[in-house]
Amino acid sequence: MDEITFQRKMQELMSRIQAMPESSDEPEQAAALAGERRDRIKASVAELQESLDYLRLSVKYLVFDLEATRRENAYLRRMLGQSSRDAQRQIEDDETFEEGDEERFD
Repeated sequence: MDEITFQRKMQELMSRIQAMPESSDEPEQAAALAGERRDRIKASVAELQESLDYLRLSVKYLVFDLEATRRENAYLRRMLGQSSRDAQRQIEDDETFEEGDEERFD
């Protein structure tokens, strides 16, 4: 290869090199950004899963508490009913006793 051919090839290579994109870091930057996004999404999904687990537990506790409150209310209503019946019987017994006393004194 003579000097003229060499210079021509060299010029051709130089023009090709200059025509190439300036930065080859763009694909690396894009890959790094994609990795960061993936990590953020993964963290968000984990946080969401944790929130859902907490919500499930809270709902289970609220259902348990509601059932216990209903049982307690039913028990207290029975006690009130029985107390009312006992009080009514006492009143009736007192009235009967008073009527009996009136008859004795007549």
